[in-house]
Amino acid sequence: MSPLSLTARAEAAFAPVRAAIVAGRIPGAVLGLVTAGGERAVLAEGRAQIVPVERPMTPETWFDLASLTKVLFTTPRILALAEAGRIDLDAPLTTALPDLRQYDAEAWERKVTFRQCLGHLTPFPAVEPIYTYGRDPELLRAFILQREWRRGAPVYSDINFILLGLALERLHGCTLRDLDPGAGYAWSAPPGNAAATEDCTWRHRVLSGEVHDDNCSALQGAGHAGLFGTVSALLDTGLALLNDQGPVARQMRQPLSERRAHGWERRWTGWPGGDAASADCIGHTGFTGTGLWIDFARGHAWTLLTNRIHPTRHFDSGIAELRRSVGDLVSEAAP
Repeated sequence: MSPLSLTARAEAAFAPVRAAIVAGRIPGAVLGLVTAGGERAVLAEGRAQIVPVERPMTPETWFDLASLTKVLFTTPRILALAEAGRIDLDAPLTTALPDLRQYDAEAWERKVTFRQCLGHLTPFPAVEPIYTYGRDPELLRAFILQREWRRGAPVYSDINFILLGLALERLHGCTLRDLDPGAGYAWSAPPGNAAATEDCTWRHRVLSGEVHDDNCSALQGAGHAGLFGTVSALLDTGLALLNDQGPVARQMRQPLSERRAHGWERRWTGWPGGDAASADCIGHTGFTGTGLWIDFARGHAWTLLTNRIHPTRHFDSGIAELRRSVGDLVSEAAP
């Protein structure tokens, strides 16, 4: 039997997405696939916004990429600085942030390294409602650096990448939003052409084109969230990584633990990219309902972009199962 065309593979993988839209579990979605040779297939369906107005989802819809910011922006820039010799990944963050816990020279936070943050191998808590401590971004940055953080077992933590973002700001001498987010990406999006996210309880509006992440909003830019992009930009990134043999790209694939590489997640049983992905596959997800996976062995990448938290995050959208189903279908149909 001849292998399925890329368009047919995309159609097969889109079946559970379409079912989720029809069932009302997600308002809409865009699925994109790209091969190492540059062939693409994109499907879009559903609505980019349902309240207070309705708008259709299209391949040109911008998405709040949430934690994809960690791997699309922060990780490659940290690794590039290391490659240029400006930082040592195994040196503590204090080489860039000397005032981190500056009032306690023996504080454990002062010993945390760049590499540990990239691999989520630190004792920082998973998340902290930093935005509840005020709206002054500079005061919040000082709070983050001087806070005595709860210490626990290593977990996937936004704090790791918030600190890496602060390090980038110090090393570049400007805020993150003053840095170029990369071709095809932006720090905001046109509200009328963006997938709406939450009807925010403290900003008192439906968010569209402005960052959803509470802490990133209060900090006015952070290393863990804030990037916007379309399916085209994500497929461009997937294609570039599939064909990039440079030192930064190779480092992003280097394992740091059973489930983590530098920034990216590695394949493990039950992961969001589906068990049918090869062992040489990396990926990452975003809280808003986004994700990108690159399978180097199979020579393809795919992105599933949804607005699953619109109009509220307090709803079981079934996104975890949906991602795995799509990933399995994408991989199983590969040549």
